[in-house]
Amino acid sequence: MGGQGEARDLARRGVRLLKRAALVLAASLALSGALSGGAQAAQPASERQTPSGMPVPRYVSLKFGQVNARAGPGDDHKLLFVYKVRGLPLQVVAETSEWRRVCDPEGTLAWVHKRVTDGRRMTMNTAAQAVPLLKRPKDGFSAAAFLNPHALAALDRCDKGWCKVKADRASGWVREGALWGTADTPQCRASAP
Repeated sequence: MGGQGEARDLARRGVRLLKRAALVLAASLALSGALSGGAQAAQPASERQTPSGMPVPRYVSLKFGQVNARAGPGDDHKLLFVYKVRGLPLQVVAETSEWRRVCDPEGTLAWVHKRVTDGRRMTMNTAAQAVPLLKRPKDGFSAAAFLNPHALAALDRCDKGWCKVKADRASGWVREGALWGTADTPQCRASAP
């Protein structure tokens, strides 16, 4: 009988040890979750997970020459107007799985369906005068070409405060922010979606 009593005592101790281990593990997981949740809450909005997995804000362009702009994310929302410029650069400021809230070069906010947007980066000269596209990314270089007001150009790349753009057969460098679609900062004040 002594063997059975010892076995029961060992089994009880084993159960107590397992319970303690489970409590320690649960506390550890809770602490880990609280820490990672706090870190996630402290992340800037641009680093939080979005339905597309892409950062917000970000730029897209229009795939088509006629795109409906709506008051909310859905075909049942009021039609505000129709964009009529293929390649128009837009900044995505919010999104759902199917819709993108965008800011356009005039500062207007609207919702468009994701299928009408393209990930290719475009820029637009929103100034009243032509913008020089410099031969090199440095002040003082001569212009390779000029981008007229309201003209579109493809964004090739940005580096150290300068962006290289291409329009027709011409290309050149502009200061970041000189053309609409080159500044990474939010371009519209987005109220709640």
